[in-house]
Amino acid sequence: MAAYAAASEGAEVTLFEKNGKCGKKIYITGKGRCNVTNDCEPQEYLTHVVHGAKFLTGAVYSFPPRTLMEFLERGGLRLKTERGNRVFPASDKASDVTKCLENYCRNAGVDIKFDTEVVDLVILHSTMCGIITQNGQIAFDSVIVCTGGMSYPSTGSTGDGYKFARLAGHNIVQPVPSLCGVNLRGDYYKQMQGLSLKNVALKVFIGGKLKKELFGEMQFTHFGASGPLILTASALINRERAESVKLVLDFKPALDEAQLDARILRDFEGDKNKDIANCLKALLPVSAIAPVLSRCGIPSHKKVNSVTKAERSALLTNIKNFDMLYLSLRGFEEAVVTSGGVDLKEIDPKTMESKKVKGLYFCGEVLDCDAFTGGFNLQIAFSTGYAAGRAAARA
Repeated sequence: MAAYAAASEGAEVTLFEKNGKCGKKIYITGKGRCNVTNDCEPQEYLTHVVHGAKFLTGAVYSFPPRTLMEFLERGGLRLKTERGNRVFPASDKASDVTKCLENYCRNAGVDIKFDTEVVDLVILHSTMCGIITQNGQIAFDSVIVCTGGMSYPSTGSTGDGYKFARLAGHNIVQPVPSLCGVNLRGDYYKQMQGLSLKNVALKVFIGGKLKKELFGEMQFTHFGASGPLILTASALINRERAESVKLVLDFKPALDEAQLDARILRDFEGDKNKDIANCLKALLPVSAIAPVLSRCGIPSHKKVNSVTKAERSALLTNIKNFDMLYLSLRGFEEAVVTSGGVDLKEIDPKTMESKKVKGLYFCGEVLDCDAFTGGFNLQIAFSTGYAAGRAAARA
């Protein structure tokens, strides 16, 4: 997008790609379908940005989701909108998005150099003079760094942009994984491995205060938990100390405590002589029963008719407030995006130009901007790329 935007303004543009093809990361987004953006108005879009919403405001209003969609469809890419306003290519092929963007670049006269890694920047008197590749030094008036973060390093996102930014004197906000699974403490989750939950609630506490309550789906895994709710939670907690984070699962958010208590009493009344583990099969997923009872201190074989009021109260509490014992995030190899990056205070939000080096621009995931899942992160890339390309061409 940066290359095309610059070329469309009449600039002579060369795109240096260290991979053998463009958009390698696009091929794996949205499980190979590419959730290219989210069909919403700019003001709503910005509420889904976790870090950098104020910085992104101008870029997103200048090149919002609807403008991106029109741009892609003019380029021959048919789109469709699914649940949650998530936008995909109608073909369900991420490769079609890459082809569309590459065609735009080629038609605008962009010279694309594949298998060419940029290893250094050439800066003289705080002004960009060019780059150095494995083939030598090349002079340029402006350089746009859009190398991504550190997520999925196999696609080429190995933190090159942070190195370039540091060379230019920029501060880097510590990059951390975001939109990823979480490792949990203990071994209770192993009993629930493979369990997929729908219509549950997850409360995210930071420093004892409720940060956000989320509703939707999640799964327990061999390492802890994953799925949409967990990925969203990871974006909120990735810069926090583990001991300050608390994740609390509500198995039955549709029932308040009084309603759930009445439901439990009703089930108990109908199964007085059963083991409590068997009685709870109508209320909880089978693999969740033992961990919940263990938290309550109730033996699985205890007869329903001998369960005390205190034990029933503990059961109610743990069904509505199941503490997931957070340990850490999964790594960059599994993270959808990187949180952290080039300090936004050192970048002009209108042009994406460095405030330290004239003619140096940064856009996309290399910046300290990130958002929730749903197409919001790719829109950051497209909006900032468009701003950087146009500004670099007009400088």
